[in-house]
Amino acid sequence: MPRPDADPCFRSAALADLPAPDFADVCIVAIAPAAVALPTDPAYWARAVFDPRSAPRWVQVLFAVRQLAVRLVGIPPGDTAMFDVAEVVGDEAVIRADDVHLDFRCGVGIDAQARLLRVTTAVRLKGWRGRLYFVPVSVLHGPVTRAMATNAVRRTVAAGD
Repeated sequence: MPRPDADPCFRSAALADLPAPDFADVCIVAIAPAAVALPTDPAYWARAVFDPRSAPRWVQVLFAVRQLAVRLVGIPPGDTAMFDVAEVVGDEAVIRADDVHLDFRCGVGIDAQARLLRVTTAVRLKGWRGRLYFVPVSVLHGPVTRAMATNAVRRTVAAGD
C-alpha cells in the first residue's frame, strides 16, 4: 500500500532533456539496515557507483573490451570523465554524456531514510553506430548497473562513510 504522502508519479532528472528515450532503465538497490548513517549527498553516490577503480573485476573487463570494440565501428573510446556529475537536482545527481553514437543521461538518487539507492538511465541512440553499439549494451546494462550500485553500497557501508 502506498504511503499517504507518496507521489504516485515516478520522476527523474535523467529524463528531463531525454523525455522519450530509446532506452530507459531503473535499478534500485536496497541498503541493508546497519548502524552506519548513510551519506545523503547524491553526488557522493554517483561517484561511488561510477568509480572505475572499485567496479567489480568482471565489469572492468567488460569496459576494457568496450574500449577496444568501439573502434571497430568508428566510435571514440570513452573516458571516466563521461561519468562526472553535471548537476544535482533535489535528491538526484545527474550525469550527461553526448557522443557521436548516443546521448546518455543518468540520475543517481539516494533515499537514506528508506535505505534505497536508485540509478535511472536514459539513452537516445544516434544512427546505425548507436544502434549497433547498443545491441550488446542493452543486454548487459542491467546486470552491470546492478553490480556497480551494489558494490558502491557494499563499499560505503563497510567504510562507515
